[in-house]
Amino acid sequence: MSGETGETAPYTERSLETAPDALAGFTIGVTANRRVEELCALLERRGARVVSAPAIRLVPLAEDSELLAATRAMLAAPVDDVVVTTAAGFRGWMAAADGWGLAQPLTEHLGRARLLPRGPKALGAVRGAGFGDHWTPDSESTDEIRRYLLAQDLRGRRIAVQLHGEPLPEFVAALAGAGAEVIEVPVYRWLPTQDPAPLRRLIAQTVGGGIDAVAFTSAPAVVATLDAARAQGQEDALLAALAGPVAAACIGPVTAGPLLARGVTPIQPERFRLGALARLLAGHLPVHRVTRLRAGGHDVEIRGHAVAVDGELRPLPPASMAVLKRLACRPGHVATRADLRSVLPGAISRHSAEHAVEMAVTRLRRALGATGIIETVVKRGYRLAVEDGGCGG
Repeated sequence: MSGETGETAPYTERSLETAPDALAGFTIGVTANRRVEELCALLERRGARVVSAPAIRLVPLAEDSELLAATRAMLAAPVDDVVVTTAAGFRGWMAAADGWGLAQPLTEHLGRARLLPRGPKALGAVRGAGFGDHWTPDSESTDEIRRYLLAQDLRGRRIAVQLHGEPLPEFVAALAGAGAEVIEVPVYRWLPTQDPAPLRRLIAQTVGGGIDAVAFTSAPAVVATLDAARAQGQEDALLAALAGPVAAACIGPVTAGPLLARGVTPIQPERFRLGALARLLAGHLPVHRVTRLRAGGHDVEIRGHAVAVDGELRPLPPASMAVLKRLACRPGHVATRADLRSVLPGAISRHSAEHAVEMAVTRLRRALGATGIIETVVKRGYRLAVEDGGCGG
């Protein structure tokens, strides 16, 4: 039987070749704001049930005095280097400048500067606007850009840094410490989501065991999720879930930073792309979040909200899934009705507890559609009809 949840080896693109329905039976929370439909579609295409709960919202600063002031500061003198962190941010900056009547001077300044796009998308935006690029890091990280610039003499250089929704204090401080004049250009910023209810529900589901993985595509979304959990009094419980039974998946190391700082080690794809993130989850969950066993002469595979019997996937209601997972924790051992009552979701009165357990077992047997998997042990409880014991998933 498998279902280990320990440390995982790094994933490669080749190792992530998975079945088309690899995520069938799993529920994945998505906290993204930008391109959320694309990520949800990538996961649903692989069979996942997706719970979308944006943690943040993107606010353009096209009419913001802060962006206008930064642009004018940059235009006050020739600029030597321009760090372009995001495609959307760069395009938004150019559009805002056009609206202010500053498109021509901004284009002239950018045309004379060394442009350093952070990754392929930013590079595409730079070239799409008609500019050449000087250098792009292989890692797609601002850290590598920082190291590249610090290896040069920065004394007296003017460097503009297009921010991507949050400040980069360490990056800016390092360049300024090396003698550069740094102009921060805040093209847009992240704010808390306007409707916090979906995020609250996602946090409650994650803590309650109804979510198998949570996908994060930005560090601000991680921070906003932890802040929301703290406001609900569930921050510690959420961190414990993400460090244990629930897979935390981050699109890259910047996104993973706030979780790593709180003791959670998320899984990350090699390439910082939505497609790679979806493939990562499709490769990880069926290996590390599945319990497989042989019971009653049938192959049984227990996933997040479904069970496969001899390869046929069957959704289960929450109470029946809770019972099955409890029985699978010690296959062949008897689970008393009191044991099973303790894992049933929701508040159950002592008077109705035994009936609730019997109904959950009845529905479980009906869903399994195969006799002999669940055995009744008279006056004691229930067990899975297996020969080997163990606990996984």
